[in-house]
Amino acid sequence: MAATVAAASGGGWQPQEAGFKEICGLLEQQISPSSDKSQIWQQLQHYSMFPDFNNYLAFILARAQGKPVEVRQAAGLLLKNNLKTAFKSMPAANQEYIKAELLPCLGAADRQIRSTSGTIISVLVQLDGVLGWPELLHSLVKCLDSNDLTHMEGAMDALSKICEDIPQVLDAESPGSERPIDVFLPRLLQLFQSPHASLRKLALGSVNQYIMLMPPVLYMSMDTYLQGLFVLANDPSSEVRKLVCSAFVQLIEVRPNFLEPHLRNVIEYMLQVNKDPDDEVSLEACEFWSAYCEATLPPDNLRAFLPRLIPVLLSNMAYSEDDESLLDAEEDGSLPDRDQDLKPRFHSSRFHGSDDAEDDDDDIVNIWNLRKCSAAALDIISNVFGDEILPTLMPFVQSKLGTSDDASWKEREAAVLALGAIAEGCINGLYPHLPQIVAFLIPLLDDKFPLIRSISCWTLSRFSKFIVQGIAHPDGHEQFEKVLTGLLRRILDNNKRVQEAACSAFATLEEEAADELAPHLEIILQHLMCAFGKYQRRNLRIVYDAIGTLADAVGGELNQPKYLEILMTPLIAKWQQLSNSDKDLFPLLECFTSIAQALGSGFSQFSQPVFQRCLDIIQIQLLAKVDPVSAGVQFDKEFVVCSLDLLSGLTEGLGSGIESLVSQSNLRDLLLQCCMDDGADIRQSAFALLGDLARVCPIHLRPRLPEFLDVAAKQLNTPKLKETISVANNACWAIGELAIKVNQDISPVVMTVISCLVPILQHAEGLNKSLIENSAITLGRLASVCPELVSPHMEHFMQSWCIALAMIRDDIEKEDAFRGLCLMVKANPSGALSSLVFLCRAVASWHEIRSEELHNEVSQVLLGYKQMLKNGAWEQCMSALEPPVIEKLSKYKV
Repeated sequence: MAATVAAASGGGWQPQEAGFKEICGLLEQQISPSSDKSQIWQQLQHYSMFPDFNNYLAFILARAQGKPVEVRQAAGLLLKNNLKTAFKSMPAANQEYIKAELLPCLGAADRQIRSTSGTIISVLVQLDGVLGWPELLHSLVKCLDSNDLTHMEGAMDALSKICEDIPQVLDAESPGSERPIDVFLPRLLQLFQSPHASLRKLALGSVNQYIMLMPPVLYMSMDTYLQGLFVLANDPSSEVRKLVCSAFVQLIEVRPNFLEPHLRNVIEYMLQVNKDPDDEVSLEACEFWSAYCEATLPPDNLRAFLPRLIPVLLSNMAYSEDDESLLDAEEDGSLPDRDQDLKPRFHSSRFHGSDDAEDDDDDIVNIWNLRKCSAAALDIISNVFGDEILPTLMPFVQSKLGTSDDASWKEREAAVLALGAIAEGCINGLYPHLPQIVAFLIPLLDDKFPLIRSISCWTLSRFSKFIVQGIAHPDGHEQFEKVLTGLLRRILDNNKRVQEAACSAFATLEEEAADELAPHLEIILQHLMCAFGKYQRRNLRIVYDAIGTLADAVGGELNQPKYLEILMTPLIAKWQQLSNSDKDLFPLLECFTSIAQALGSGFSQFSQPVFQRCLDIIQIQLLAKVDPVSAGVQFDKEFVVCSLDLLSGLTEGLGSGIESLVSQSNLRDLLLQCCMDDGADIRQSAFALLGDLARVCPIHLRPRLPEFLDVAAKQLNTPKLKETISVANNACWAIGELAIKVNQDISPVVMTVISCLVPILQHAEGLNKSLIENSAITLGRLASVCPELVSPHMEHFMQSWCIALAMIRDDIEKEDAFRGLCLMVKANPSGALSSLVFLCRAVASWHEIRSEELHNEVSQVLLGYKQMLKNGAWEQCMSALEPPVIEKLSKYKV
């Protein structure tokens, strides 16, 4: 095929017969099941070197009428993929040719050609916008107004893809012309009345994409839109009904005020469709209840409907006949897991500080369906309305729990799920009956139906906080022991689903019970290690989690030879059996991290091989990143992150006992490399380890201290701070830990770091709490080490720094920060004068300063200001403070 094709008589591009045939031939081979895909791929790659290859593809898609539709579609899909990378660098003439060929395809007789063209048009709009392609908008409008079903469907297909992928493009203003959405929206609303379900569906789906963006034209047409929704509410097409529900759910989330005048009708409608025969419609409708409760609407509107809504939710909480869980539920624990059964796991890197993230792992399985959505709705409703739902709910739950025949097991299961769902919201009303509820649930742990056994584990775990609170009374103590042994029995169930639920429930109970578990450690460890030997790969991860949670819960209690024998022997055997590139190592590394922290120096007998292996894994992975062939493995950052975190756990557990291991290793150089890695997760864990090592063996970091400090400071001074906030947080903490250990050696970077910390403190809103706290502490630590460098700049940051200090809870780190504050004020008393009110509030934030010496320093500072401020100035400062603050300051003799 010639690299360039002679221009045809029309001045436009024309294909050559030979090239056309060759490419069609290749595409025919490509779609044939028996062909050699890699060879065809290479030939297509060769063709794509020619500048007009994509013109041929566009020509085949649009004009090769004699060829099979599959070949034309294959040309279109290849064209779409090529354009994603090549469009911007194409000659303008070729860009124009492709665009011009696509537009007539909107009216192609074959639906597949229309659909493929719509997809390519949407990709082009993503790449190049619509302003440079006025013919597109013109063609879409013309097709929509044509009254010809083929053309209308073709245009709607393309338009709906643009609305779904890049809705903002049609809402953009351009000088001298209206926004495209202004032209399309009236036509889309008109199509709500089309006799063709395909057009109604595409038009409604397209308008729904703009609820979030809310362009002025939709805002102005809201009444028409809502009227349209009410008309489509009982549409014969279930896809249209689903979109109506989705519109109401989005509106209640984003613009509840629009629905307020119609709320009774909308709630009434949602109640009806919550029972729609089509599961997808009822699922979409069910989302409405959670959205309503989270919106800023008065609950009264919903209150009147609760007696009708709650029975609907309960009946939808029963397993449906085709629920995948029913098939899984029969799975025998002795069958090995297939690779696809293993859910991807996510290790969250180590984080120093008060974490803002919520731990939300309550759900036992991860496929969202009507049953789960209904349970989630009941949970939220119970949190909003509390005990007032119990009179409606409990008679249903009790009557379902009262059945015992096999046929009604699904209703019984749903009733147990309902009790778990309301465990938080209705706890006040349930509390007096809790002993009876728990007593009722315990026998269900041994039910013959595995899904009743598993849901009973979950529901008991939802009450675990209160079960543990009851231990103080003899009856409550006995009940706690029954729950404990019941869950341990279920951990050894032969059914995989029950094993999973029991282990997760047990981990929740461990967190609540903490040291109450100590007397039961032997039996707990025996059960967990028995499960460890019995479980298949997927559930093994949950056992590791339960062991790790146990170690966190009981801490040093584990440090007894008989316990270590039960616990460590099987874990070490597994550790030796797994290779350095086996992903089953991840949960084991996490588990060891918790054990090392719990055992402290008791872990030292196991530490050498664990420490060395972490280094080996990090080394192999860092090599794999640049040269996977010689490393023999593919790079996977998770290995590095888990190994760094285990080294942190070891450092925390062994304390200065880790020094002998560090001194004989290349950890320092590997760690510096990780601190400079381009992966944020790796840097986050690396700085956590840097801070942990700084606490116990700073001497081994000294030779490369300037480099560590330099790379840590860089994390605080980045335009993308919000995206890598956890890295900045750990780096900031590590700098502070280093400062108080290496003292004056930190001076070369002090001002660089201060200049990064001050903007963080001054623009605290929108950043996470932990970064603000760590920045305030690190600033104070630097000031305590180098007050002469920091104090001349005090007045720039004093106010925002004191505001941050006032929010930190009493601890050693806060003491360090206040030592810095006192030293700075001594060096430059006038620097804090303009922020004195804020300084007083920061001092008053202490519950009590444990260190007598620091208490006296703070008193000296306040006294100094009282003497310095003459002629009523001190009294004026005091009068600006709140009474509780003044009362707190009286401790300091001012």
